[in-house]
Amino acid sequence: MKRLIAIVAAVAVVAVAAWFVVGRTTPSATPLAATVTTQPAEGESAIDISDVQEMQQGNPDAPVTMIEYASYTCPHCAAFNTGPYKQLKKDYIDTGKINFIYREVYFDGPGVWASLLARCAGPEKFFGITDLLYASQSNWANAGGRDPVAISAELKKIGRLAGMDGDKIEACMQDDEQAKKMVEWFKVNSAKDDITGTPSFVINGKTYSNMSYADLKETLDAAGAN
Repeated sequence: MKRLIAIVAAVAVVAVAAWFVVGRTTPSATPLAATVTTQPAEGESAIDISDVQEMQQGNPDAPVTMIEYASYTCPHCAAFNTGPYKQLKKDYIDTGKINFIYREVYFDGPGVWASLLARCAGPEKFFGITDLLYASQSNWANAGGRDPVAISAELKKIGRLAGMDGDKIEACMQDDEQAKKMVEWFKVNSAKDDITGTPSFVINGKTYSNMSYADLKETLDAAGAN
């Protein structure tokens, strides 16, 4: 547990006051704190992030690349994953019309632990675990009144459900060096792409805030994905 607390401390620089749920019929986004978007210029990182793997689906040679920036503890991101993303996958990812990349954003320690867990089994299981995390977000992210011990226990259940053994899960979730590397990777990328909220989308180099699936489809088609 002390290692988990250390990981919380490692990501304190990107913490926001709270994450929240807003019931709306139109898309919205969870804003990043000002400290998150004020980052060192690209290339100035003191931490080597060259081996951080991009998690992607679809056709890497497609004319359109879409990057989603999202946090596992962001309710709007969960709403996108359990809704529009399913249609996006059917219409554009599985058909090879786009190259889809998912990049984690970190608001808090639990979001980092979830990211470490999702990446634990490698790229083959990453998106499957991501689906599980978003589908059960309200359960694990609020476990025990947002108690770190309870949240950790719920995340480990998801890992076991995904077929990982306990030792592997423990090793991944307590890897504070990897946590620091992932946070630095997030900082560099979010500064480069001017990410100010989640979910955000970068389509062929242009950044967009959260939008309806109809608007997303129109944007993708205009970029050449039709």
